[in-house]
Amino acid sequence: MTQPTRSEHQRAPYGTLPRKELRKLLLQQRRALDPQLRREMDARIVQKLLAWCQQHRPASLGVYWPIQAEPDLHDCYQQLSDAGIALALPLVTARNAGLSFLAWRPGDAVTLDEYGIPTPARRDRPLQPVALLVPCVGFNADRYRLGYGGGHYDRTLEQTPRPATLGVAYQTARVDFVPGAHDVAMDVILTDA
Repeated sequence: MTQPTRSEHQRAPYGTLPRKELRKLLLQQRRALDPQLRREMDARIVQKLLAWCQQHRPASLGVYWPIQAEPDLHDCYQQLSDAGIALALPLVTARNAGLSFLAWRPGDAVTLDEYGIPTPARRDRPLQPVALLVPCVGFNADRYRLGYGGGHYDRTLEQTPRPATLGVAYQTARVDFVPGAHDVAMDVILTDA
C-alpha cells in the first residue's frame, strides 16, 4: 500500500466511509508514517503547543500519553511543568463516562490502566485542567474530531466548566466527515502543517 501525499489524502472521498472504516484507515496511515518523519512532525506540533501556552498561559493542562502512533509531545512536558503549568493525565473510570484527570509531573511514577495506558500511580491528586490536549484519529475543516469511538473525550467536554480544547493530529488526518450528534468541535487543532 502506497501512502498518499498530503494533497491526495485531503481530496480523498473519506466522508462516504462509515466512521469505523474511516478510523481504521486513518490509524493504518498513521502507523505507516516513517519514524523519522513522525519525530519531525511531532517537533512542529510541540512548537505550536508551546506558542499557544505562551500566549494563553493556562494554569493547568491535560496532557496525554501517546498510544497507537499518536503525536508524541513528551519532549515539552517538562518545559511546560517548569513554566508553572500544572499537568494532568486522563483516567478512564467507567466505560460510558467522561474522563477524570490526575495531577502528574514528568518523572512521577505511572501504572498501566486496564487499556494498557500509563496513568499516574498516585490516585489521590485529582486535577480538573482548564485546557486539554485531545488526540485525534482524524479531524475535519470544522475542527470536529474523530476519536477511537469510546466517547470519553466527548463526554468530558459536556461537563461544566468546559476546558479549552486543543485537538492534536498530523495534518494528514484531516478528512471530510459528518460529525456525530454527540461530537464536540475542538477550539483549536494543532498539527504539523
